[in-house]
Amino acid sequence: MSYGTSDAELGEIQRRLAILRIGLLLVVVLLGVRLWYLQVRDGVYYRDLSENNRTRTVLLEPARGLIYDRNGVLLANNVPSFTLYVTLEDVKDRAELAARLSVLIGLDPELIEKKLSVKGPKLLPRKVKDRLTLREATLIESHRLQLPGVMIQVESQRNYPEGVVGGHLIGYVGEVSAEQLERGDSEDLHQGSLVGQYGVEKTFDRLLRGRSGQKSVEVDALGHAKRTVFVDKPRSGDDLYLTIDARLQKLAEQLLGEEDGAIVALDPTSGEVLALASRPAFDPNLMSRELTAKQWEEIVQNERRPLTNRAIQGQYPPGSTFKIVMAAAALESHTVSPATPVYCNGGYQFGKRLFRDWKAGGHGSVDLHEAIVHSCDVYFYTVGQRMGIDTIAQFARMFGLGRETGIELPSERVGIVPSTAWKERVRGEPWYPGETISVAIGQGYVTVTPLQMASLVGAVANNGVLFRPRLIQAVLDRTTGQWQETPTLPKETLPIKAETLKAIQKGLADVVSRGTATRAKSPIVNIAGKTGTAQTAALRTGPEKDIPKKFRDHAWFVSYAPVESPRIAVVVLAEHMGHGGSAAAPLAKEVIEAYFTMAPKAPVVMGGIMTPPTQRNEPIQEPR
Repeated sequence: MSYGTSDAELGEIQRRLAILRIGLLLVVVLLGVRLWYLQVRDGVYYRDLSENNRTRTVLLEPARGLIYDRNGVLLANNVPSFTLYVTLEDVKDRAELAARLSVLIGLDPELIEKKLSVKGPKLLPRKVKDRLTLREATLIESHRLQLPGVMIQVESQRNYPEGVVGGHLIGYVGEVSAEQLERGDSEDLHQGSLVGQYGVEKTFDRLLRGRSGQKSVEVDALGHAKRTVFVDKPRSGDDLYLTIDARLQKLAEQLLGEEDGAIVALDPTSGEVLALASRPAFDPNLMSRELTAKQWEEIVQNERRPLTNRAIQGQYPPGSTFKIVMAAAALESHTVSPATPVYCNGGYQFGKRLFRDWKAGGHGSVDLHEAIVHSCDVYFYTVGQRMGIDTIAQFARMFGLGRETGIELPSERVGIVPSTAWKERVRGEPWYPGETISVAIGQGYVTVTPLQMASLVGAVANNGVLFRPRLIQAVLDRTTGQWQETPTLPKETLPIKAETLKAIQKGLADVVSRGTATRAKSPIVNIAGKTGTAQTAALRTGPEKDIPKKFRDHAWFVSYAPVESPRIAVVVLAEHMGHGGSAAAPLAKEVIEAYFTMAPKAPVVMGGIMTPPTQRNEPIQEPR
């Protein structure tokens, strides 16, 4: 019996040891390769990943630029507010988190899930709710251990000190939508960013919103901030000074009261908009908050359409205010001379139809001047039929109708200037001569906006210079600290003879002194203007009080003052209020008189750099 190891067995052992050594060597090599891969090749990636396991990036929203009127009255500012954010990286169970937040502060779990589901890096916090109350913020802070990934950030929220005053003009802000984030011009936006959604806030959003900053904070295992590591401060937005006079704006809105309509006031020598009122109004403070689906539905389905800015989006038949265009067209096309008489017996017979004058007995023999003063329909029926629709359309477009005015507001409407080509294109039908007669007194297919009519009457007042309506007087550049005044540029000069404009101006002056707008006569200043009554339904007989209000006529009055050297043009459109002379003219008179009795507080301009007016935060005072 042998106790030694045979050569065969010894060889087997040595072979196995060699294999083991080779295996161990391969393991060491693989570990070395893996360590090189992790520490050298992808070292930066894993170092950043490790850093992110203990730090979080918090976006810092900028303070939005302030908005003032021309005198320094604050129209839009910012107030501190609590905002709730959630970092998805630290949330293990979204449903549980949503349930807890719902119990604590009454948030809808579905809304929370919707906010958390927005596309974006998991390490960037998602905004869940802004404008938290102090009680809500305190409740969340007291339950932080049960709310991993949740943090409260103090941010500025938009505020409109004057409430509904100027709401359509100034607009409101709202959280950026998914559609807005997908646009090519929104690379600097993120979920939760507040952007302008309406009015000046929308048009000048890039100037107003500034630039976001960020900070890195060290967090614990539950994602709760422990200390700040790094801060890149946000840049506040630029401030805007509007051409609006808040006192005049407030008066215009008060004059409209609960009636639907619009009042526009502008400086005919520069195009500066002094007031742009629209009713019914809305509160931009309410619109800047996150509305529920029910609240939004109630607003958009309101029959009075409170979100429509009637000054630039309301499209109405101009009624007899269109006779300003007709007078210019008749003289410039040599259809009539100022002295050409037309006999008015109360109606104009065309074929089998009788087109009635507003005055049943007629006006007798009238020339152009008397036709403007007394708004003789038969006179303009006659000259309209002689000119034809295409000549009328040519002059209407010349005065700025049928096209945008260029005001710095979104979604401006252009109305309709009908012509033979327009009807063929839109309706596929020929133009009928009888339709020209209706257009001649501002009825039929023709529609305009109140702002277009303000530009038109301003051009007449300013001897044919048609300015682009201007809302921005100056910008405070936060980078340079300078107040840069925006330039005044005329849009165009109307190719109309001076004597034609003088004839129209004299007629408009006498409209107020002895014509259809004597209720606009003022002891303070000489006013010129033109009344208009725009039919909204077929002509009815019987007392107006028996007609349902929604079928009553719109009341127009376009005006300027003083007659000798115009400084303000005012247009009033009162929906379903009847006759322009009785319903609209007195409102324009009050706006004009207020303008000339208010103390001037214009900013001082020196060398293109505007010295800011004294900023006033007190409530708007009533004009004398």
